[in-house]
Order: sequence, then structure tokens, then C-alpha cells
Amino acid sequence: MGFVAYLRGFVPWIVAGVVSGFVDWRWGALGGVVSGVLLLLQDLRRGVDLDALILEVSTIVYFVVIGAVSVADPDSALKDHSDVLSFAWLAATAWGSMAVRRPFTLGIAKRQTPREYWDMPQFLQVNNHITSAWGAGFSFIAVVLAVGGAVDAPAWVGISAHVVGLAVPIVFTKVYPERVQRRLLESQGLLSVPE
Repeated sequence: MGFVAYLRGFVPWIVAGVVSGFVDWRWGALGGVVSGVLLLLQDLRRGVDLDALILEVSTIVYFVVIGAVSVADPDSALKDHSDVLSFAWLAATAWGSMAVRRPFTLGIAKRQTPREYWDMPQFLQVNNHITSAWGAGFSFIAVVLAVGGAVDAPAWVGISAHVVGLAVPIVFTKVYPERVQRRLLESQGLLSVPE
């Protein structure tokens, strides 16, 4: 499963973005809801606890709300700001999950990590750092897109924000846990440090 599990939670966002680009934001919201519900049901059938599905539940709520707005008022001003809103929502999900001491990456990590490690302080700490990286990336993208939209910045500014705001947390999510695990093994004498 590995790193792909972290990206799996973003499938509804990708579906919504693609469908919105080809059809319109109403169908994009519907695509986000449907794909989000399908992934949630798949996880629940696999026995994943609901508290480990913070990102998935938050995603469904977002697309239900955006879908309701888009159907009630297809020409709503929100239509032109859906990119900013989606990243602001993701940032709020990340920071909110940390505020309630359930970083959204914890559920993903528990699906990949043996149960005996779940109560270790390092396990929670690693997930706090990973969730912080994602929260910072989402916040960065939302702010750049909002400011870029306000000053009518060229498209490359938004594209660059997406690349940086997503690439940094992706790399951090891949590299950081491996480094922590290596340090832990070295400190326990289970891994020799080359001289």
C-alpha cells in the first residue's frame, strides 16, 4: 500500500477538478461526492474505523455543500473561487484535525503500520509533522490563489503554487517517516551507523 494510500484520499478532488474542467462545477461536485462515498464505503468494508477517515468524511461534506450551492445557484460567485475554497477547506481539515489531536494522516498511517507502534509518542509526532506539512502546503496554495486572483496574476503563478504546495508535502511524507524510523533503529542499536 505505502505512499499511494496518502494520495488515495485526494482522488475525489482530482475527479471533481477534471469533471469541472470538461463539464461544469455542478457535475464536478457530483463526481467528488460519488467518488468520495465509494472510497469511504470501500474503506468501511475493509474494516477501517470511521475516526481514521477524517479526510474522506471532510471531502464528502465539502462536495455536498459545494454541490448544493452549485445546484441552487449555478452562477454563484463561488464558482470562480472553487479552487481557493477547496484548498482552504483542505487546510482547515488538516489544521482542525490537529487541533482535536487526530491528525488526518494518523488514519492512513495506521493502515500501514503494525498496531504495536500506534501508542508510541513518535508515531503521533510523525503524523503531526506530516499533517502540518500538508496543512502548510494547502494553506500556501489557497493564499497564493486568492492573492493571484485578486491581482489578476498570470496562470503560471497558480500552477506554480499547486506544484510547490503539493510537491513539498508529498516528498516530506515519503522521506520524513523513513528518517525517523532509521534514527529510532540506530538509537536502539538495531541499525549500525556507517563511519
